[in-house]
Amino acid sequence: MEVNAVPIYDMSDSPTGCCPRFDPTGWDGQELHFKDKRFVKAKTRSIMHFPLNMGPVFARTMKAIEDVDGFVEDGSIVLSRDPSAWIGEHYFAVKKDVPGQEMTSMSGDFVTKVFEGPYKDVPKWAVEAEKYAKGQGKAVDRIFFFFTTCPKCAKSYGKNYVIAVAQVH
Repeated sequence: MEVNAVPIYDMSDSPTGCCPRFDPTGWDGQELHFKDKRFVKAKTRSIMHFPLNMGPVFARTMKAIEDVDGFVEDGSIVLSRDPSAWIGEHYFAVKKDVPGQEMTSMSGDFVTKVFEGPYKDVPKWAVEAEKYAKGQGKAVDRIFFFFTTCPKCAKSYGKNYVIAVAQVH
């Protein structure tokens, strides 16, 4: 893929009026290359990796991005990781700075692996993503997850796609 590009995610296909329906085509086994890719960074509180305030944090962050037309068209991605059992970090890809939000950038190489199933399988998927990266001859620095839909939309669509995005070297 081109630098700072991600596979297409059609944001217009949203029959629920909430999360777009996700098509995993083109996402599995991709190699992504970021160079100073811009993100808004948001944090959530958790208890043993169970997020307590994800809904309000995501809604507030997405509204701030939308208010300045900051979303990346057809290249939307939110990378999430838990640096501890008590906190989650979420990186919203943007095309420009968003006032009032913590801005950061990310550089590096990443490989993707598509999973489908319940959120409780994330620890298992992290192990599988690391094995996949190693099978590609790469060492994993850290693993993010792209949760493509909220629980309500996943139930409505009948599928819960989650993309492991492993930063590698």
